Amino acid sequence: MGKLVVSLDGVVIKEVQITKDKTTLGRRPYNDIVIDNLAVSGEHAVLQMVGADVFIEDLNSTNGTYINGKAIKKQLLANNDVVEVGKYKIKFLLEDSMDYEKTMILKPGGTPSGFGLPSSFGALGSPASAATPATIKVLTGAAAGREVSLTKVVTTVGKPGVQVASITKRPSGYVFAHVEGGARPSVNGVPLTGESIALKSGDVIELAGTQMQFVQQQ
Repeated sequence: MGKLVVSLDGVVIKEVQITKDKTTLGRRPYNDIVIDNLAVSGEHAVLQMVGADVFIEDLNSTNGTYINGKAIKKQLLANNDVVEVGKYKIKFLLEDSMDYEKTMILKPGGTPSGFGLPSSFGALGSPASAATPATIKVLTGAAAGREVSLTKVVTTVGKPGVQVASITKRPSGYVFAHVEGGARPSVNGVPLTGESIALKSGDVIELAGTQMQFVQQQ
């Protein structure tokens, strides 16, 4: 769970806990976080919680949304990221640091191009929750047969900029969620329609042109 600290000219104005799947930010009074300033659009940005991750997406605002000085459209927030809207600064803080598996980057019909962690993805923290061990097994392409153990709280898999999903390890099991990409990944041939889905051992995931199977020890 995270929180946002809103400040102007170094003075903290408010602190907001992120408890909802979607938290809206803007000038209009119906937003969850209201910033009454003409530099902020009526519906400026939205924060979306997916599993343990929090994403922020600019809603085509007039003056844009910036993270650590760089304009963004949609980005995963990391601990201590500073979001800028107009003259306001909003610091994102993780109350309980999470432990992230490196992103498994897949190329359709090829081997994984390596394990790389985008700078916007979280950092080190507490150990993963005690769920039954599980792995992801690559079924198609030159990497077929390769297995990746899901040892961390959140494992992201896919091809950044094309299609990325996350698998979150919870005490009750594993949850699969769409992170980015115009086309949604599928589970057992059915495109993901909601925010997330609970995985069962044997489920086949298709993501970024690659098929993978979720296998959980019984």
